[in-house]
Amino acid sequence: MSGKWQKIVAEYLEAFAVAFILAFLIRAFVIQAFKIPSGSMLDTLQIGDHLLVNKFIYGLRIPFTDKFIVKFSDPKFQDIIVFEYPLDPSKDFIKRVIGLPGDKIQVINKIVYRNGKKLIEPYVKHTDPNIIPTRDNFGPITVPEGKYFVMGDNRDESYDSRFWGFVDRNKILGKAFIIYWSWQGFSNIRWNRIGKIIH
Repeated sequence: MSGKWQKIVAEYLEAFAVAFILAFLIRAFVIQAFKIPSGSMLDTLQIGDHLLVNKFIYGLRIPFTDKFIVKFSDPKFQDIIVFEYPLDPSKDFIKRVIGLPGDKIQVINKIVYRNGKKLIEPYVKHTDPNIIPTRDNFGPITVPEGKYFVMGDNRDESYDSRFWGFVDRNKILGKAFIIYWSWQGFSNIRWNRIGKIIH
């Protein structure tokens, strides 16, 4: 191989290496893509929504661990967060924060009360008119320090903190903030959802 071609190959390899390192750093510390696989967050998030998660907002973690280098802020009430599913850390879940550390949460006949006050939740969807005690009545419980109580917006179809408990602060990966793509196949691209800010 001539010196000219060696130089070209070396330049390409260098460019690929830099791109790979930048992509790794961005994914590890700043932004991660996430796809909505189920209907637990309807109608806020649709099946097939592709969104970006801000990993930087809550702090910098050591890649592939749950240890923080530095924490910037904590999740706030009603933030939509992505986190490691407590019963299987290999899976990522997305839910809405309903209870912060120290909050008292109670559900009475599908209505959620936080610290004794009924929540006004225009984002909530109910699909089942029946009252199922294990799903629609819960608590009261107090959220422990360093933990969060989360629920899906599609309350009757969401597997959330009512069933498996709290989310540990160190297991929260980031806050969902924008939909960058949405479809259910080539024949159903939801153009009106692309660029939508998540709240």
